[in-house]
Amino acid sequence: MPEWPPSGRSVIVGVAGGSGSGKTTVAEAIIDALNPQQVGWVAHDAYYRDLTDIAFEERIKVNFDHPDSLETELLIEHLSALKSGKSVDVPVYDFAHHVRTDAVTVLDAKPVVVLEGILVLSDQLLRNQMDLKIFVDTESDVRLMRRLRRDVADRGRTVETVLNQWETMVRPMHLQFVEPSKRYADLILPDGYSEAGVGTVIRMIRDVSRA
Repeated sequence: MPEWPPSGRSVIVGVAGGSGSGKTTVAEAIIDALNPQQVGWVAHDAYYRDLTDIAFEERIKVNFDHPDSLETELLIEHLSALKSGKSVDVPVYDFAHHVRTDAVTVLDAKPVVVLEGILVLSDQLLRNQMDLKIFVDTESDVRLMRRLRRDVADRGRTVETVLNQWETMVRPMHLQFVEPSKRYADLILPDGYSEAGVGTVIRMIRDVSRA
């Protein structure tokens, strides 16, 4: 594959969608289809606010599906820096304890940066950083099943707590913030990941990078 983009700047690609919609699968497919050495990946949920100062019993009551739970202003600063050719220190979040760790992941400026998260299209200032906006649209029952598997297996949650969080926080926030944000997408991928859909995304990225 020839080196690109010829413009010499970073192309920011936002990948949004509900929890469990398949955003990560789509993001990984985009990276695999391009030259992985030329693509950076940033997860919005790495920017959850640090809750070290409050007790764990209070942390678990925080609505992590609300935009206020994320330090989006720092993410915007980082994207701006990446577009200027600078490296950034991406936070590393401990999802089991709801705190930011002392570690960081150094991300160098890349020709393409994929930004993934449920709320990346809901904030206007964040959208302004993007060259291409993708929304992964997946049925709610499929998303719930995937969320349940992930949170129990990877984040130490119980089935009861996952279902309660879905009912009281995830679903209401999806309807209030995530679902309306798809109006801002340049492309909506129905039913989650598909090879044809990702192929379309790749062509759009190449077109944007040559502009």
